[in-house]
Amino acid sequence: CAWSIERPPGDTAGCTFCHTSSEERCSTCHQRHQFSPSVARHAEQCKTCHWGKDHRDWEAYDIGLHGVVYQVNKWDPKQFDWTKKLADADYVGPTCQYCHMRGGHHNVQRFGTVYTSMGMSMADRGAPIWKEKRDRWASVCDDCHSPRFARENLQALDESVKDAGLKYRETFQVAADLVKDGVADPMPKDLCPDWSGQHIWSLKIGAYHDDPAFGGKAGESGEFRMSNCTDIERLCFESVGYFQTYIYKGMAHGSWNDATYSDGSFGMDRWLVNVKQDASQARRLAAIEKKVGVTWVPESFWKTGEWLDQLTGPYIVKNHPGKTIFDLCPDPGWLDTHHAPAEEV
Repeated sequence: CAWSIERPPGDTAGCTFCHTSSEERCSTCHQRHQFSPSVARHAEQCKTCHWGKDHRDWEAYDIGLHGVVYQVNKWDPKQFDWTKKLADADYVGPTCQYCHMRGGHHNVQRFGTVYTSMGMSMADRGAPIWKEKRDRWASVCDDCHSPRFARENLQALDESVKDAGLKYRETFQVAADLVKDGVADPMPKDLCPDWSGQHIWSLKIGAYHDDPAFGGKAGESGEFRMSNCTDIERLCFESVGYFQTYIYKGMAHGSWNDATYSDGSFGMDRWLVNVKQDASQARRLAAIEKKVGVTWVPESFWKTGEWLDQLTGPYIVKNHPGKTIFDLCPDPGWLDTHHAPAEEV
């Protein structure tokens, strides 16, 4: 993601620790020197990477009903016999591995529901493309619950994500209108170049394609910024990148506290109000400046600084004038932000 790859390595040690070879090594789960399957079956093995503000998997599981059952019973070999293969497991409660690697299958996302970028991308969750994944997801619950129970929980997840999407769109629209009306401070052109070496609004994603008001050309797309941007853009980022994922992860793992209170739906409410309030103040200030004849000039610290000069955008502009990161990568692959999320296997 741009908020990671545009920054100096020291800023993103926590990202690169997991999003490098750790994703491809058996020893990430099967601990070096032991390589014990029984150790790899413990839910804590997932904890090193799968926790945090923008992928709150461990926390959602740990404080959910399943996690509580696991934590109070994992010491009892009668309830959790780690010597059994996952295909033969009959735990009193599910671990991460039991649900996501059912039967020992190592394609973890195969046993998820509609994922769409950690739940941050809006999608028609009932579309035919997702049917096989949703049926598979519900079938895992059927191991311990009735089919009706699984479907009702899946519907509850759908409703929560749909409600979050309403706040997503309203929050982003308030911010988008500020940029279109030239009221945002700073505007995209007043910032240092973005991660790609361009000046495209950081929230110009999906529905904002092909609108020159956001600084891009036809077909170009922006990417989230979490630094060196307006406070409103940062609030939009956190609303989706943190709170909407809390809702998605919380409902998927039976952690309704996460989904509602712990910066889930209540958090999105608060950030939407803050965005509206900030936008209202920005418009009033702009009106006053216009009335008294103040000509606003952006502060230079938005464009340059000791830390800002370490980002990829300024580096590209300085060392490769007239180029973008897409010009420098003949086959951008995962850098390509111009297409919808790929269908998950």
